[in-house]
Amino acid sequence: MKQKLNIGLFGFGVVGQGLYEVLKTSPAFNAEISKICVKNKKQRSLPEDSFCYNADDILDDPDINTVVELIDNADEAYKIVKKALQKGKKVVSANKKMLAENMAEMLQLQKENNVSLLYEASACGSIPIIRNLEEYYDNDLLLSVTGILNGSSNYILSKIFDHNQSYDTALKDAQDLGFAESDPSFDVEGYDSLFKLIILTLHSFGTVVQPNDVLTYGISNISDFDINYAREKGFKIKLVAQVERLENNNITLFVLPRFVGKDKYIYSVEDEFNGVVIKGKAYDKQFMFGKGAGAHPTGSAVLSDITALAHNYSYEYKKLNYSGGFTYNKDRAIEIYIRYSDESVLNYFNFETINEEYKGRENSYKIGLIKISELIKIQDKLRELDIFIAITGRTLNY
Repeated sequence: MKQKLNIGLFGFGVVGQGLYEVLKTSPAFNAEISKICVKNKKQRSLPEDSFCYNADDILDDPDINTVVELIDNADEAYKIVKKALQKGKKVVSANKKMLAENMAEMLQLQKENNVSLLYEASACGSIPIIRNLEEYYDNDLLLSVTGILNGSSNYILSKIFDHNQSYDTALKDAQDLGFAESDPSFDVEGYDSLFKLIILTLHSFGTVVQPNDVLTYGISNISDFDINYAREKGFKIKLVAQVERLENNNITLFVLPRFVGKDKYIYSVEDEFNGVVIKGKAYDKQFMFGKGAGAHPTGSAVLSDITALAHNYSYEYKKLNYSGGFTYNKDRAIEIYIRYSDESVLNYFNFETINEEYKGRENSYKIGLIKISELIKIQDKLRELDIFIAITGRTLNY
């Protein structure tokens, strides 16, 4: 039975405005936005009395039973979502950073206050990955979830490999089109993908992992040498996030550039699109594809969550509650490519084996097996060194 939702909306940017218009014009929804909380007063398309400027005007209003949080600031989003849940209000959030960094507390708050928090829009835009992991892949057959989860970095890499642009030119194009921020580090260094992966890991394997405990390395150090090497081998380079099931109820996860061949589904995921491959014991591989960012893709996911709340839907966290979750294991050995110019940097890397190497006048590379735990120890250093790292993929399930 559908419930009337009286919504307090935080944020009135592109997504917030789009959501307002859809709710106002759609007869299918028994929902209305009662108040909109914004940071600053300025001329807007709605009357002044539609807005408030203090979060408590929404959070303390007993007539508002649903909060939709669509702001950029993770710290402020945390305060809003936490208080809303404590007040017994249903919540929809799109803030991946806030959720990933506070997932254990968010789980506890939902349980303590018997209230639902939905966040499909936080993961992959228009791709309904969370709901599918919750409802369809809710059994013990799941082996891995692998994906291109960040549209900005994927757009840049697409321009490099499909249009022969340099990294700097492709980045500027992404910024000019609004796919990347003026400070693009959140996207190109892999943090956006990381936060999404943390969320997907919970719904895939019932495991809460802290973001700073996950190997994360981006694409900002990519060079012409790396691009040419990939092309010569018939690969593209993609920024890939993966969680993989190991033996004895262990999982491992990471965000790394990866050499991807034509035989992989994600090879053909281009521009600002996302692509997710779900692999299982019985169903082999399932592929989900769609736009991962932008007003309409994000808005559609927010709308889907609001509709679900109207039908009293909540995540059951089946893997966590019924199987107890899996254990995060960092000792998985992966095969990586490292390009360097100064051989002394190799002293940081504790390779188990070296499978291939090349030495040139300006650039050299090694390919070998190394434990994820060894790379996590030095991951802050990795970003400072004149190197580029990518996973070959030859040691992975997908």
